Amino acid sequence: MPIFKPVGEKEVTRAIVGGFLKQFSEYAESDVIIVGAGPCGLMAGRELSSKGRKVLIIERNNYLGGGFWIGGYLMNKVTVRDPAQKVLDELGVPYEKAVEGLYVADGPHACSKLIGAACDAGVKVANMTLFDDVVLREENRLGGVVINWTPISAMPREITCVDPVAIECKMVVDATGHDACVVSKLEERGLVKTVGFGAMWVERSEDLVVEHTGEVHPGLVVGGMAVSTVYGLPRMGPTFGAMLLSGKRVAEVIEEKM
Repeated sequence: MPIFKPVGEKEVTRAIVGGFLKQFSEYAESDVIIVGAGPCGLMAGRELSSKGRKVLIIERNNYLGGGFWIGGYLMNKVTVRDPAQKVLDELGVPYEKAVEGLYVADGPHACSKLIGAACDAGVKVANMTLFDDVVLREENRLGGVVINWTPISAMPREITCVDPVAIECKMVVDATGHDACVVSKLEERGLVKTVGFGAMWVERSEDLVVEHTGEVHPGLVVGGMAVSTVYGLPRMGPTFGAMLLSGKRVAEVIEEKM
């Protein structure tokens, strides 16, 4: 006696293709496009979607979460400094007190909870999708991003010739970490200037990243470690409280703008 319903290969293929194309068509115009699905991008997406915003996250890898999965030095424990443990409480992530003011959690657990919370809030994700360029409108305001499949970047240049496509939005978020990919495209055009991130200094870095999270160009908000690259702030290493709180700050800034 069969356990499963009689569904064949063609139905599976149609379900995948149909579902993907329906979502891709719907999110070709979004309220907010977040580039980078690390802890900052996921947190920003969760907060914005919870407020009813239509949010699409672009991620170049096949997985979400960035370094939040694996912590530091390939040891999958993540640390947060007070008061960021309150975010772990919101997400239902268990943690332990390491020393006064510092808490440690399992990276896979924390990361999966954050991904789930973002998806539950309504965030949609396009992974294996490479940010390629920006869409600029009047007075050089950002109006969207240009994207392509990540594997295209590994193809020999002479045989690539795969044109990207563009998707539109009201606001773009650069949450691409130290690379600051979106800001770098504007810098190539002489529209902004970055300093490059500094040496590690945890105590200073986390406060400064949250403090400087904000709009760096009309239509573009920068969060997470991309903030350090823009303003020359110290790097923070494998502690993630500022990433989470910067994501919340990104959402606050965008709500004020919209």
